[in-house]
Amino acid sequence: MSGLMDTTAPVRAGEELDVAHLEPYLRRALERPGGAFSVEQFPGGHSNLTYLVRIGDLEMVLRRPPFGSTVKSAHDMGREHTILSHIHGHFRPAPKPYVFCEDESVIGAKFYAMERLQGTIIRVQRPEGLVLTPEIVRRTCEGVIHTLADLHLMDWRAAGLEFLQKKAGSFIERQVLGWEKRWEASKTHETRHVEEVFRWCKERMPPDTGAALIHNDYKFDNLILDTNDLAKVIGVLDWEMSTIGDPVFDLGVTLGYWMNPGEVGVSTSRTFFTQEPGTLTRLELADIYAKRTGYDITNLHYYFAFAVIKLAVVLQQIYYRYHHGLTKDQRFAGMHEGVQALADRAAEIVETGTI
Repeated sequence: MSGLMDTTAPVRAGEELDVAHLEPYLRRALERPGGAFSVEQFPGGHSNLTYLVRIGDLEMVLRRPPFGSTVKSAHDMGREHTILSHIHGHFRPAPKPYVFCEDESVIGAKFYAMERLQGTIIRVQRPEGLVLTPEIVRRTCEGVIHTLADLHLMDWRAAGLEFLQKKAGSFIERQVLGWEKRWEASKTHETRHVEEVFRWCKERMPPDTGAALIHNDYKFDNLILDTNDLAKVIGVLDWEMSTIGDPVFDLGVTLGYWMNPGEVGVSTSRTFFTQEPGTLTRLELADIYAKRTGYDITNLHYYFAFAVIKLAVVLQQIYYRYHHGLTKDQRFAGMHEGVQALADRAAEIVETGTI
């Protein structure tokens, strides 16, 4: 299973950290005066930048906003650190945060560091030699959806997260109107279907299902699985967009990433795993979730359609940075094609009424 372990790489050009300032800051903050200091980068991901920092035998993960980002609300390091500080003792897979730095003179941006969890992260390619049985695959799918359900069942008030709850208006209304504004602010090309899907969403907004701590980006490559038992989720990463909101909305976000067995099309989180024998379909995942939580999933089709158009906007925001020269990452060069494909997919979901 070592081929599935998340590996690091040399830091990408243009994304280097100011080690001359970072090293003394972390040594002081963590009281680690001795031990070799090194920095590498986790190459995956398209949003916040993630680095592996070592001080002697201590390994930690450092997260900072992407260079050139204009969407400050999506890269609030202090907020993410605060959320982890509250939930680490209430939700087992939440990593332990170590330190938050709001002094932007250290590396040019606010950042935080947290514990590194060692395990398996499922990504795009199937590692050579990996043996998976349908039973392992099925149990892993169940473990993933059970963990999402358990997050939504967590007592967020006991964790002191009331400050995340907004009182005015419905959660879904804020989401639809907010993401429509993000689309308008990041447009670089004309893209068919986007406006019509947002119009459909505004005309059919359902009442909120309930209130729970939602992750808002729950997918395979934000999960760390036990290498010896993939059905156990030992870490949930990337809490930057988590909030108190509609739990079935969050289920829709997860299903927006999920590809049914044999399905073709675009996904922002495509992985070999969902094409393995034994994989559960979106409908099967939703049924397991509903039975574990008791939540009403009657409006799931709406949340699924919105999740896909939201992903189109996320890609557009990333492409916007590349289009305007705010990043040189060549992975983003053709991302506008993915935006169109996701918009087409959202329009298809609206028309067919299925997930």
